[in-house]
Amino acid sequence: MNAIAVRAATPADHPRIVDLLTRSWGETVVVGHGVRYDAAELPALLAERRGRLAGLLTYDIGSEGLEVVSIDAVVRHAGVGTALLNAAAELAWAKGLDRLWLITTNDNIDALRFYQRRGMRIEGVTRGGVDASRRLKPGIPLVGDYGIEMHDEITLEMRRPVGSGIAQPG
Repeated sequence: MNAIAVRAATPADHPRIVDLLTRSWGETVVVGHGVRYDAAELPALLAERRGRLAGLLTYDIGSEGLEVVSIDAVVRHAGVGTALLNAAAELAWAKGLDRLWLITTNDNIDALRFYQRRGMRIEGVTRGGVDASRRLKPGIPLVGDYGIEMHDEITLEMRRPVGSGIAQPG
């Protein structure tokens, strides 16, 4: 069986969460929209396949809805990111929240494609957002994917549809 199971992380998962975040981000600190998060201390969803860690999504719930702070798949293009994003939307709607949102960077073309194909819409662009984030996390590189300079933050969102539990674009 190759199914992906998604579940809420427990305290026992903490070492695996720290390990995956460190491998993906260089450390557990994630910065976006002027906020510095220790993603290892946030609530998380784990994706597992055949009992092995396949992916991780960390999130924060605030007045603007459920924010996806980090999302990582151990193996890309295997359905893990989709399973995690769907589970996060279900969690948000179950908690009565109307919005699931996240920040990515202007160089992250693959992520922009991924999120939009799953119903998320671009809500805004913060020019210089990444430049500002470097003050909180100086290790953010100047050049990102495809040799594109990283300067701006892009906010994507998904809104809960009225009268339905199915996620729809914002």
